[in-house]
Amino acid sequence: MAPDPMDRTGKRQKRPRRCSQAKIYIGVVSSLFSILLGIVLGLGAFTFGYGKGASYLSNDPQTCVNCHVMQESYDTWEKSSHHDVAVCNDCHLSHDPIGKWVTKADNGFFHSLAFTFNDYPDPLRIKPRNRRVTQHACLHCHADFVHNMLPIGEHDETMSCVHCHSDVGHALHARVYPTLEPNSR
Repeated sequence: MAPDPMDRTGKRQKRPRRCSQAKIYIGVVSSLFSILLGIVLGLGAFTFGYGKGASYLSNDPQTCVNCHVMQESYDTWEKSSHHDVAVCNDCHLSHDPIGKWVTKADNGFFHSLAFTFNDYPDPLRIKPRNRRVTQHACLHCHADFVHNMLPIGEHDETMSCVHCHSDVGHALHARVYPTLEPNSR
Protein backbone atom coordinates (compact mmCIF):
# COMPACT_ATOMS: atom_id res chain seq x y z
CA MET A 1 0.00 0.00 0.00
CA ALA A 2 1.39 3.37 -0.98
CA PRO A 3 1.98 5.91 1.76
CA ASP A 4 -0.47 8.79 2.06
CA PRO A 5 0.66 11.80 0.07
CA MET A 6 1.82 14.77 2.10
CA ASP A 7 1.67 18.41 1.20
CA ARG A 8 4.63 20.82 1.63
CA THR A 9 3.88 21.44 5.28
CA GLY A 10 3.95 17.74 6.11
CA LYS A 11 0.19 17.41 6.62
CA ARG A 12 -1.80 14.67 4.95
CA GLN A 13 -3.73 15.59 1.88
CA LYS A 14 -7.43 14.76 1.80
CA ARG A 15 -8.40 12.03 -0.65
CA PRO A 16 -11.10 12.71 -3.18
CA ARG A 17 -14.55 11.58 -1.99
CA ARG A 18 -15.52 9.94 -5.27
CA CYS A 19 -15.12 6.44 -3.94
CA SER A 20 -17.34 7.00 -0.91
CA GLN A 21 -19.94 8.90 -2.96
CA ALA A 22 -20.14 6.03 -5.44
CA LYS A 23 -20.67 3.58 -2.60
CA ILE A 24 -23.48 5.72 -1.20
CA TYR A 25 -25.09 5.98 -4.65
CA ILE A 26 -24.89 2.21 -5.18
CA GLY A 27 -26.31 1.63 -1.70
CA VAL A 28 -29.26 3.97 -2.28
CA VAL A 29 -30.04 2.54 -5.73
CA SER A 30 -29.83 -1.07 -4.53
CA SER A 31 -32.01 -0.23 -1.50
CA LEU A 32 -34.65 1.38 -3.71
CA PHE A 33 -34.51 -1.56 -6.11
CA SER A 34 -34.90 -4.00 -3.20
CA ILE A 35 -37.89 -2.09 -1.84
CA LEU A 36 -39.54 -1.94 -5.26
CA LEU A 37 -38.87 -5.63 -5.86
CA GLY A 38 -40.33 -6.44 -2.44
CA ILE A 39 -43.48 -4.45 -3.22
CA VAL A 40 -43.93 -6.16 -6.60
CA LEU A 41 -43.32 -9.64 -5.16
CA GLY A 42 -45.57 -8.90 -2.19
CA LEU A 43 -48.41 -7.69 -4.40
CA GLY A 44 -47.92 -10.69 -6.68
CA ALA A 45 -48.02 -13.13 -3.75
CA PHE A 46 -51.11 -11.42 -2.32
CA THR A 47 -52.89 -11.47 -5.69
CA PHE A 48 -51.94 -15.12 -6.29
CA GLY A 49 -53.33 -16.06 -2.87
CA TYR A 50 -56.44 -13.87 -3.05
CA GLY A 51 -57.22 -15.05 -6.60
CA LYS A 52 -56.73 -18.71 -5.65
CA GLY A 53 -53.88 -18.94 -8.14
CA ALA A 54 -52.76 -22.41 -7.08
CA SER A 55 -56.16 -23.82 -8.03
CA TYR A 56 -55.49 -22.89 -11.67
CA LEU A 57 -52.68 -25.41 -11.75
CA SER A 58 -55.24 -28.19 -11.32
CA ASN A 59 -57.59 -29.88 -13.78
CA ASP A 60 -60.74 -29.20 -11.73
CA PRO A 61 -63.52 -27.47 -13.74
CA GLN A 62 -64.78 -25.84 -10.54
CA THR A 63 -61.64 -23.68 -10.71
CA CYS A 64 -63.07 -21.82 -13.69
CA VAL A 65 -65.85 -20.37 -11.54
CA ASN A 66 -63.37 -18.70 -9.19
CA CYS A 67 -64.28 -15.74 -11.37
CA HIS A 68 -68.01 -15.13 -11.21
CA VAL A 69 -68.10 -14.20 -14.91
CA MET A 70 -67.29 -17.82 -15.76
CA GLN A 71 -70.33 -19.22 -13.96
CA GLU A 72 -72.46 -19.18 -17.10
CA SER A 73 -69.77 -21.01 -19.09
CA TYR A 74 -69.48 -23.59 -16.32
CA ASP A 75 -73.27 -24.05 -16.18
CA THR A 76 -73.51 -24.58 -19.94
CA TRP A 77 -70.61 -27.08 -19.82
CA GLU A 78 -72.48 -29.05 -17.13
CA LYS A 79 -75.44 -29.38 -19.53
CA SER A 80 -73.30 -30.28 -22.54
CA SER A 81 -72.74 -33.65 -24.14
CA HIS A 82 -69.04 -33.54 -23.17
CA HIS A 83 -69.67 -33.03 -19.45
CA ASP A 84 -68.84 -36.65 -18.63
CA VAL A 85 -65.84 -36.99 -20.95
CA ALA A 86 -63.98 -33.67 -20.96
CA VAL A 87 -63.11 -30.87 -18.56
CA CYS A 88 -62.19 -27.27 -19.39
CA ASN A 89 -58.49 -28.04 -19.85
CA ASP A 90 -59.19 -30.86 -22.31
CA CYS A 91 -60.76 -28.45 -24.80
CA HIS A 92 -59.24 -25.08 -23.95
CA LEU A 93 -55.57 -26.04 -23.55
CA SER A 94 -53.08 -27.55 -25.93
CA HIS A 95 -52.41 -31.26 -25.60
CA ASP A 96 -48.63 -30.89 -25.80
CA PRO A 97 -47.00 -30.01 -22.44
CA ILE A 98 -45.23 -26.81 -23.49
CA GLY A 99 -48.24 -25.47 -25.39
CA LYS A 100 -50.45 -26.27 -22.42
CA TRP A 101 -48.44 -24.16 -19.98
CA VAL A 102 -47.87 -21.35 -22.50
CA THR A 103 -51.62 -21.14 -23.14
CA LYS A 104 -52.39 -21.42 -19.42
CA ALA A 105 -49.97 -18.57 -18.60
CA ASP A 106 -51.19 -16.41 -21.48
CA ASN A 107 -54.86 -16.91 -20.64
CA GLY A 108 -54.24 -16.57 -16.92
CA PHE A 109 -52.54 -13.22 -17.33
CA PHE A 110 -55.05 -11.75 -19.77
CA HIS A 111 -58.09 -13.18 -17.98
CA SER A 112 -56.99 -11.79 -14.63
CA LEU A 113 -56.22 -8.43 -16.26
CA ALA A 114 -59.62 -8.31 -18.00
CA PHE A 115 -61.59 -9.50 -14.96
CA THR A 116 -59.73 -7.20 -12.55
CA PHE A 117 -60.42 -4.13 -14.66
CA ASN A 118 -63.88 -5.31 -15.74
CA ASP A 119 -62.81 -5.08 -19.39
CA TYR A 120 -64.34 -8.09 -21.17
CA PRO A 121 -67.28 -8.74 -23.49
CA ASP A 122 -70.53 -9.93 -22.00
CA PRO A 123 -71.34 -12.62 -22.94
CA LEU A 124 -67.77 -13.91 -23.09
CA ARG A 125 -66.33 -14.63 -26.52
CA ILE A 126 -63.45 -16.91 -27.40
CA LYS A 127 -60.41 -15.21 -28.95
CA PRO A 128 -59.03 -16.43 -32.32
CA ARG A 129 -55.91 -17.93 -30.74
CA ASN A 130 -58.00 -19.91 -28.26
CA ARG A 131 -60.39 -20.94 -31.02
CA ARG A 132 -57.40 -22.55 -32.79
CA VAL A 133 -56.44 -24.35 -29.56
CA THR A 134 -60.00 -25.63 -29.22
CA GLN A 135 -60.04 -26.78 -32.86
CA HIS A 136 -56.80 -28.72 -32.31
CA ALA A 137 -58.30 -30.28 -29.16
CA CYS A 138 -61.32 -31.50 -31.15
CA LEU A 139 -59.04 -33.00 -33.80
CA HIS A 140 -56.80 -34.55 -31.14
CA CYS A 141 -59.61 -36.40 -29.39
CA HIS A 142 -61.62 -37.27 -32.50
CA ALA A 143 -58.76 -38.04 -34.92
CA ASP A 144 -60.12 -41.53 -35.65
CA PHE A 145 -63.46 -40.06 -36.76
CA VAL A 146 -62.39 -36.96 -38.67
CA HIS A 147 -59.19 -37.98 -40.46
CA ASN A 148 -61.07 -38.33 -43.77
CA MET A 149 -62.39 -34.77 -43.48
CA LEU A 150 -59.02 -33.13 -42.85
CA PRO A 151 -57.37 -31.11 -45.63
CA ILE A 152 -54.76 -32.84 -47.76
CA GLY A 153 -52.36 -29.92 -48.19
CA GLU A 154 -50.44 -28.32 -45.35
CA HIS A 155 -51.89 -24.87 -46.06
CA ASP A 156 -55.42 -26.01 -46.90
CA GLU A 157 -58.11 -24.97 -44.46
CA THR A 158 -60.65 -27.11 -42.70
CA MET A 159 -64.02 -26.07 -41.40
CA SER A 160 -64.10 -25.34 -37.68
CA CYS A 161 -65.60 -28.22 -35.71
CA VAL A 162 -67.76 -25.84 -33.67
CA HIS A 163 -69.26 -24.44 -36.85
CA CYS A 164 -71.57 -27.46 -36.86
CA HIS A 165 -71.11 -28.69 -33.30
CA SER A 166 -71.42 -25.42 -31.36
CA ASP A 167 -73.33 -26.98 -28.47
CA VAL A 168 -70.91 -29.83 -27.76
CA GLY A 169 -68.73 -28.13 -25.14
CA HIS A 170 -71.30 -25.68 -23.87
CA ALA A 171 -75.02 -26.42 -24.24
CA LEU A 172 -76.73 -23.78 -26.33
CA HIS A 173 -78.72 -21.01 -24.76
CA ALA A 174 -79.91 -17.66 -26.07
CA ARG A 175 -77.58 -15.49 -23.96
CA VAL A 176 -74.35 -17.13 -25.13
CA TYR A 177 -75.62 -17.68 -28.66
CA PRO A 178 -77.93 -14.66 -29.13
CA THR A 179 -78.56 -15.39 -32.81
CA LEU A 180 -80.55 -18.48 -31.88
CA GLU A 181 -84.19 -18.30 -31.06
CA PRO A 182 -84.93 -19.13 -27.39
CA ASN A 183 -86.93 -22.24 -28.36
CA SER A 184 -84.35 -23.60 -30.81
CA ARG A 185 -82.09 -25.06 -28.13
